[in-house]
Amino acid sequence: MERNKHYFYVLKCRDGSYYAGYTNNLDRRIDAHNQGKGAKYTRGRTPVELIHHEIFETQTLAMQAEYQFKQLTRKQKQKWMAKEDT
Repeated sequence: MERNKHYFYVLKCRDGSYYAGYTNNLDRRIDAHNQGKGAKYTRGRTPVELIHHEIFETQTLAMQAEYQFKQLTRKQKQKWMAKEDT
């Protein structure tokens, strides 16, 4: 039996803001966000665009990555995203 994948992901919302989250089914979660059925934060900011994701072995590690990203200021998030693009 295949092990579940655990994703930390970052979305860019229509208003330019970032949303970070955790899921074990990335495609389904992005669809839910874009249908207005995802997080309350993204409901009025659709469409959203996936700009980053990482796969982890455990839910705990993925959620720790999400938490660490959410602690950053917007400026730090932009710098972090620019670093990931290179």
